[in-house]
Amino acid sequence: MTRFRKTPGRVVFVGAGPGDPGMLTARATAALAEATAVLVDPDVPAALTDAVREDRPGLEPTTVSGEPAEVAKSAVAAAKNGEVVVRLVAGDPYTSEAAVKEVLAVCRTSVPFDVVPGVAPSTAVPAYAGVALGGTSLTADIRDGGTDVAALATAAAALGAPVVLQAGAEQLPDAATRLVEGGLSGSTPVVVTTGGSGTGQRSVTAKLSAVAEKTADLGGLTGPVVATVGSAVDKRGKLSWWESRPLFGWRVLVPRTKDQAGEMSERLRAYGAVPVEVPTIAVEPPRSAAQMDRAVKGLVTGRYGWIVFTSGNAVKAVREKFAELGLDARAFAGVKVACVGEQTAEAVRSFGIVPELVPSGAQSSEGLLADFPEFDDVLDPINRVLLPRADIATETLAAGLQERGWEIDDVTAYRTVRAAPPPAPVREAIKGGGFDAVCFTSSSTVRNLVGIAGKPHAKTVVAVIGPATAATAQEFGLRVDVQPETAAVAPLVDALAEYAEAKRAEAGE
Repeated sequence: MTRFRKTPGRVVFVGAGPGDPGMLTARATAALAEATAVLVDPDVPAALTDAVREDRPGLEPTTVSGEPAEVAKSAVAAAKNGEVVVRLVAGDPYTSEAAVKEVLAVCRTSVPFDVVPGVAPSTAVPAYAGVALGGTSLTADIRDGGTDVAALATAAAALGAPVVLQAGAEQLPDAATRLVEGGLSGSTPVVVTTGGSGTGQRSVTAKLSAVAEKTADLGGLTGPVVATVGSAVDKRGKLSWWESRPLFGWRVLVPRTKDQAGEMSERLRAYGAVPVEVPTIAVEPPRSAAQMDRAVKGLVTGRYGWIVFTSGNAVKAVREKFAELGLDARAFAGVKVACVGEQTAEAVRSFGIVPELVPSGAQSSEGLLADFPEFDDVLDPINRVLLPRADIATETLAAGLQERGWEIDDVTAYRTVRAAPPPAPVREAIKGGGFDAVCFTSSSTVRNLVGIAGKPHAKTVVAVIGPATAATAQEFGLRVDVQPETAAVAPLVDALAEYAEAKRAEAGE
């Protein structure tokens, strides 16, 4: 009888970089994709662990702390059970004394291991703070207390090189004192950064002597920080690129369902904003599938001359029904496709279909009607239009198409229901001015947000995707500040960034 041995696992030490999930290397991303267990340092930012959860549903990262030997022991035990264990380490594994001790502990076992270097915070965070370190810099992590900071300062003074310290905020006064004792001038500039590379990054500039004497206003910084010391800090005003972004530090409310918020949140982060996703609606199938079944079968049998999509949800509903019935994009052969806006058109194109009609003017029902042809019994062999949409859609589009001579099959493709209220702190922030801006993408998001959480504070900037959404916001007494020319998510966020830049220019910032 042949006995099969259990497939051996392994431990992969992965550098998480400075904190921004986008700074993970390609190898780090590949390792996480293969992992069956993820053990995370306590100081790995939540944004990274959240990204792991989103990319690998069902894989829950486990935060581990304690002596390196004990952490290594748990990783080895899992690997011996056949697990591919990713040990996610803040920064770069081989620049962390604790991580090196863990690797050495794994070395003493039969379990194989890999190391995936990460972007070191000692170089990345100063860059995000707008400091060019140049070719030579002296770096140290002083959180374990084993670094001779004065000796580091002596070497830096001799080389004329900047010093970069990873530290706890409470360690800074003593570290600054040691740097001065080691030969650095008390007038040397220092920039202290917390949350480096993330949208919550904060940097405070001071003189080394003021930090040592605890007279520097560090804005209440707490927790892990990176302190960059040297004349290179003086050029920060010109080289700062991250904290100078138009929406940097803005808390922006994104009232969208979780699966729809991704594109908007990602674009907001690119502008430096902190998006807070609050679902206001949930999308559910229609109560009866019969109507959609008949409509989709009608597409196949040539019942319709046009199909008009009014949202990405409608496109998704039709695609799901196609998959259920074993159909694909070929079923649209001979049917013309119209979309209410460019965002919906993109969803159609992802289905492998090029729409014949997208409004040339306003991206709304009115804009689509302005361009939609009247029925011609000579040029149009089929006079029927399929209109799959939400159960709460307005009648404007259907009525307008009928006025143009078309017969309409107005079909409920999906239902929208109001989401549960957000947690109390979020509701208080909405009503109390805790958000700098809110981005509304439909009339229903306006109605439902007000219904579940109340009206946004008067000082909150209100950005809307198009005229219909603007009208609904105004009905609820909201001041509309931003509306893009093109009714789509990307132009909406871009318009908000332009608004913020204009306001800064007015304030002389």
